[in-house]
Amino acid sequence: MVSGSRIVPLLSLLVLIASCGGEQKGVSPGSSSLANAYNEPHRPQFHFTPREAWMNDPNGMFYLDGEYHLSYQYYPDSTVWGPMHWGHAVSTDLVRWKHLPVALAPDSLGYIFSGSAVVDHKNTSGFGNGSEPPVVAVYTYHNPILEAAGGDDFQYQGIAYSLDKGRTWTKYAGNPVLANDTGVRDFRDPKVFWHGESEKWIMVLAVYDRVRLYASPNLKEWEYLSEFGIEGDTRLWECPDLFRLRVPGTREAKWVLLVSIQQEGPSGGTGTSYFVGDFDGTVFTADPAGQKWLDHGADNYAFVTWDNAPTGWGSRLGIGWMSNWQYAQQVPTVAWRSAMTVPRILSLAEDSGELVLSALPVPAVTGLRGAEVQLPVELQDSYQVEGDFSPAQCDISLLVDLENTTASSFGFVLKNSGGDRLTVTFDRSEETVTVDRTASGPQGFSDAFFKGPHKATVDLSQESLDIRVLLDAASIEIFADRGILNFTDIFFPESPFDELSIWAEGGTLVLFDGTVYPMDSIW
Repeated sequence: MVSGSRIVPLLSLLVLIASCGGEQKGVSPGSSSLANAYNEPHRPQFHFTPREAWMNDPNGMFYLDGEYHLSYQYYPDSTVWGPMHWGHAVSTDLVRWKHLPVALAPDSLGYIFSGSAVVDHKNTSGFGNGSEPPVVAVYTYHNPILEAAGGDDFQYQGIAYSLDKGRTWTKYAGNPVLANDTGVRDFRDPKVFWHGESEKWIMVLAVYDRVRLYASPNLKEWEYLSEFGIEGDTRLWECPDLFRLRVPGTREAKWVLLVSIQQEGPSGGTGTSYFVGDFDGTVFTADPAGQKWLDHGADNYAFVTWDNAPTGWGSRLGIGWMSNWQYAQQVPTVAWRSAMTVPRILSLAEDSGELVLSALPVPAVTGLRGAEVQLPVELQDSYQVEGDFSPAQCDISLLVDLENTTASSFGFVLKNSGGDRLTVTFDRSEETVTVDRTASGPQGFSDAFFKGPHKATVDLSQESLDIRVLLDAASIEIFADRGILNFTDIFFPESPFDELSIWAEGGTLVLFDGTVYPMDSIW
């Protein structure tokens, strides 16, 4: 995906397209050696980042024969957005990643925008060779020449296939497989899945302020089914996903539609939303509760899920881009830009009589933990946590005894010697969590970044509250109340945070358990 304002000069586009062949097999992911990489300021140590250059949306994610594949929007020639490729990496545990050559590069039909990949077990596409199931990528072509000519049909869908478990890709000679006849310029980000009841592939596609659904028997020929939108909503929708999850405690299922929104996110700018509802093979119908936010922080966008992942129908595995289009191209990193969230497991949960999405880190993240630092069970005022760990790279796990906690508010603060700070506050009277990054580092690169603080509602009327916090150099991810609350923000202190304090105001914070773990680097 991309907004219309991020345009590279036309001359550069013409040169790039003229130089790209129709069956690009992939190029080197970069010339930097790993020995010299991953030590730069603000570089995450247990989140996925590209070796170098620009990255945004996760794309083309599938699981096959023990490997999780992650592709992503990638511009290898700069640290700002440019002609889009699919970067590529694989992992056996969703934590440690191996970089692979670029999966898909621009060609005469255009740039390679966001999309998905599926394992075609039945070889419905006919691309298979009898020994391995073909993996088929379905993606948006963005043609800059047609765009410059002023038309509205410059985005359309193409496919490519792999017969070696995603290592190399061949683009289909019959591309594009779905032309844009809608009259709407934004026609992109196909997410495809197999619908067993109708024995067809279903594509959910973002078309400006709504999604359209298409069906195909073979991934090559697509038939329009229906559309879904919100009456009166004119925000730009992107990166949809549609999947089924079990209703907790039953054998029934509901469908979840993920949609990323480019405006008016919960903390400003972009954000990932969702709808719970029903899908009959043709039409998606949302429940009356309507649109909700997957993450209430500023920095979880384009969250989508893996195809063929071994999770069962009670959960779904996904990942998001950890940034925001308000400032993504201005953040103060040098060799690379952007990280992904930790992979998260989605499931349905009940909250105040409604079905909501819960999202929790994949269990493999705990395998990076070092020796624990135990917290006191009762805390007053401010308690500086001491021990063999770095506040800039740690995993905090709290189980708060809300019945016996008398503090009116509690939380923690990160600091460094230069005066930068990040503050997290749980306010019991307001029943909110607030993340304040307004003093988290040198300002100047973006006014939008330092607007805030960011706030979300959390149920503090319960007997207890579970809180999990992942801190990694330049990011915080908060998971609370069984994963019903997700909160992701990035920040850029002048030097790494080296002080962590837990605090309580107006009384005592009581914990059933409180632990801080150092986290190893995945690189």
